[in-house]
Amino acid sequence: MPGASVGRGNYGVDAMQVCDADYQTYRRQLTCNFKQLDDVFPRCMEEASVLLSAKGIEDYLEGASLVCKIGRGFDPVLSYLEEMPGVASRLGEETLTLVSQAVWKMSRTPNGKAIPPFVHTIGEAARRLGSAQSLQHYIEILFAMMERTTKSIHGFHSTHPSPGLPRLLENIPALFQQLSLDGFRSWVEYGIRNYNNHPERQQDYFGLQSADSRAVIQRERHGTLFADHERRLDMYMKAMWNDRPQLVPYSEAFDQLRKPQPYYDKLGVRIPDVYDDRDGVAGIDRYRATLAHMAAHQRWGTQIIADNYSPFQRMAIEVIEDSRVEYLAMREYPGLRGLFLALHPAPAADACDPQNESCLRHRLAMLSYAILNPRHTYANKDISDFTQRFHAMMAAGTASTREAAALGLSFVARTRMQSDQLPKVHFKDTEIDYRDDNRHLWQFIEAGDEEEAFDQEEKRKKQDEELDNALPPRHYPEWDYRSKTYRPDWVSLYESLHPAGSADIINKLLVKHAVLAKRLQRIMELLKPQQYTRVRYQEEGSELDLDVAIRSLIDFKGGAHPDPRINMSHKHDGRDFAVVLLLDLSASLNEVPEGCAQTILQLSQEAVSLLGITIDALGDQFAIAGFSSNTRHEVRYQHIKGYGERWNDEVKGRLAAMEAGYSTRMGAALRHAAHYLRARQADKKLLLILTDGEPSDIDVDDQQLLIQDSHKAVQELAQQGIYSYCINLDPNADEYVREIFGNHYTIVDRVDSLPEKLPMLFAALTK
Repeated sequence: MPGASVGRGNYGVDAMQVCDADYQTYRRQLTCNFKQLDDVFPRCMEEASVLLSAKGIEDYLEGASLVCKIGRGFDPVLSYLEEMPGVASRLGEETLTLVSQAVWKMSRTPNGKAIPPFVHTIGEAARRLGSAQSLQHYIEILFAMMERTTKSIHGFHSTHPSPGLPRLLENIPALFQQLSLDGFRSWVEYGIRNYNNHPERQQDYFGLQSADSRAVIQRERHGTLFADHERRLDMYMKAMWNDRPQLVPYSEAFDQLRKPQPYYDKLGVRIPDVYDDRDGVAGIDRYRATLAHMAAHQRWGTQIIADNYSPFQRMAIEVIEDSRVEYLAMREYPGLRGLFLALHPAPAADACDPQNESCLRHRLAMLSYAILNPRHTYANKDISDFTQRFHAMMAAGTASTREAAALGLSFVARTRMQSDQLPKVHFKDTEIDYRDDNRHLWQFIEAGDEEEAFDQEEKRKKQDEELDNALPPRHYPEWDYRSKTYRPDWVSLYESLHPAGSADIINKLLVKHAVLAKRLQRIMELLKPQQYTRVRYQEEGSELDLDVAIRSLIDFKGGAHPDPRINMSHKHDGRDFAVVLLLDLSASLNEVPEGCAQTILQLSQEAVSLLGITIDALGDQFAIAGFSSNTRHEVRYQHIKGYGERWNDEVKGRLAAMEAGYSTRMGAALRHAAHYLRARQADKKLLLILTDGEPSDIDVDDQQLLIQDSHKAVQELAQQGIYSYCINLDPNADEYVREIFGNHYTIVDRVDSLPEKLPMLFAALTK
């Protein structure tokens, strides 16, 4: 309606404002000159203004500009503009950058022709997959397939594009209507494995033309897909529980080491993307059981403090609380009893041998089943006694979470056995997989036992001071080389702005090295772009391109359509770098090397100071960060200089205040540095790591674990177009540093030469 505006809360802008005052501003932010764009851009921006935040609109236009730069015509740009507001609104605004960066990376390969169908698939994939994590897994599957099926031509410096990728992308809607993400991955893997060296047969397979392809689809086609029943489940929650939470599916195929469980938090309810029929229970009913269990927790449960309970006590409390809320749910909806009973395992009473294995999980599973099934046949006196106590507690009313906790503690105290401590745990028939993981139940106040070993009081004071600048933790996976799988969300990384000290300390260091600084600046001057190059065939430019203008005039006089790109502009020829220097701030930097009068930390400050002033003169995008770790639960990542900051007294003050402590969990720090680096717009991206030893941490006995994880992180960075290079101060580092970085490293044998060598090394890497 004319004059109407869209209500938006904290998001979006007035739709009429987009059409009037802000339209030109948004159009200037979109660096794309296709004429067709003017017809569709207002409509796209009107939708984006309603669905996206201000930052989301900025990312949206930046992503569309990036898609426009790849040179694949207007079609992928239009698809991005039309699809991505809805995708970002549904899955999160991080998908805007995820998709645009994927398009950009694909354009850097021989598979540019696959970009338009790839962008076309994003909307359908997002609707079917339902979460940003699953969409990222989908893109990773495509890129893995593209990498493995793109072939080099023998004897030539060129490659053949993947034969099957375009055919695969054409059939994405049909595939996701039949397969879960896990099934899709298995189907793709079969095609790569069997037809990688047969281009024509590969095209037939991924084009769904071969009998083999259809047979594998039938083999992988199983279960009830969440995407097909999302509306029914949403209506079920509203009708039965008067609640409509955000339902977010996840795939169980990508976390092999620790199988994910359903859970809920403030952001929504997480459930599997597919449920198979099992034991006569249809997949849709398994979804209903899971959602009913979590809805019961939300209606009747409360949080309790976890700090004073042992892990065994927590397990018992969770089982009793699960049984309590299910009892209340069955009392309100009696039909749930048969559903819960059909899905609950019935462990045999004599299945666990207490002489050789821990039986606590077994006892708790028997208790849970006995509470649920009045006709159980267990003769164990403790099981019978506590089943009766539970029903007596519930007969008195709804009881409470605290009463359930008290009953769970009593059960552990009564049935405790010495063998419960055995490392071999009995798991058979103890997993109740329709129940969530109970993370909502616990409230933690104090740090865990493993963090209380050294100077806890002093450490806590320091952490409290850092909280003012700290961000919520970011969780990263860690590679387990023994099982060849990732440990999902294994490492908790806390980032903050480094506290500032006195900039005079750094200024004095620069005075000390004034002669060296001048020499380095002269060298850096040589690295600056010295020449301009012409950029021809521009519709708008700084001057007229006479050759093209004359040719266009001849075409015009001859009746042909003239080329409007008659201008040209100039740009510097050369550098476009984004660099981050990642400093290992572990405790070993406090050591004084043999033959030196300064600690490694002090020498590092001198080296970074000299590097900072030289790079600042170059004008490269440059950031500095430091990291250290105290177990996987606490990796500290401190920003010393941001990309947008100049080399000023504030940055010098943070560098002067650097302190060394704790350990070196390198993999998570590399992944986090890459998180910021891959967001930079630059032709070349360089990650420099300055360290004095191998990756280590106090909660890891097998040092190969962190070495291999760091190596895996370096591989991940390479796949993202980031070049990693290590400067190691350990004279004996050759073996492990080569295992992590390949040949991309330098060992500085004389640490006191670091202030000179670090800037020179940077010059060599970026010349």
